[in-house]
Amino acid sequence: METEKTIKLIVHALFAGIIRPIFLVGLIWGIVSISRHNDPKIITSKIYKIAKISKTANLADETDRIPPPASDRKAERQYHKFIVQTASQYQIDPALIKAIIMAESGYNPKAVSKKGAKGLMQLMPETAEALGVEDIFNPRQNISGGVQYFKHLVNRFNGDVKLALAAYNAGSRYVRNYNGVPPFKATRCYIKKVLKYYKKYKNQSSGDIDKV
Repeated sequence: METEKTIKLIVHALFAGIIRPIFLVGLIWGIVSISRHNDPKIITSKIYKIAKISKTANLADETDRIPPPASDRKAERQYHKFIVQTASQYQIDPALIKAIIMAESGYNPKAVSKKGAKGLMQLMPETAEALGVEDIFNPRQNISGGVQYFKHLVNRFNGDVKLALAAYNAGSRYVRNYNGVPPFKATRCYIKKVLKYYKKYKNQSSGDIDKV
């Protein structure tokens, strides 16, 4: 009996001797893991990564709605001759076409809006197709189609540039329905923006900007 008790005590001591270090090691590892997880540097790093992803997502969204402008002076010089030639062909002031391009795309020939308008003058694919534009991102084709379309709107609204601009931005249907410039904030801001750029590109007295 005495021998059995001795054996049991030895086994118990050995078992405790093995389990206790394992338990202590596990406890220490757990504490280190928790501390590491709550390390300010690690938390800051994670927040930075999330913020960076969020910023990138927002930037992509803004880029889609408002295409990043190229250097308007450089782009203006690049397309100047063709704009003058095409605008003059359709009896539209070239300065006005330049203003529309600046307001629509910031002279970015690859611009795409959320609604799907594309290119320098932000033509919708259906409109571009109807105008015979084969490559909507081709600057010359896009400008040519945009000038034709704007001239069509000017004629439709008896030479009233503001109504033509409103129709270019919101659609002819809304101009007809409201019998004038629609009460849309975006459309009214768009008209003001184009007219502001028009004065800039005109480089002389704007004259009567209500008529072309």
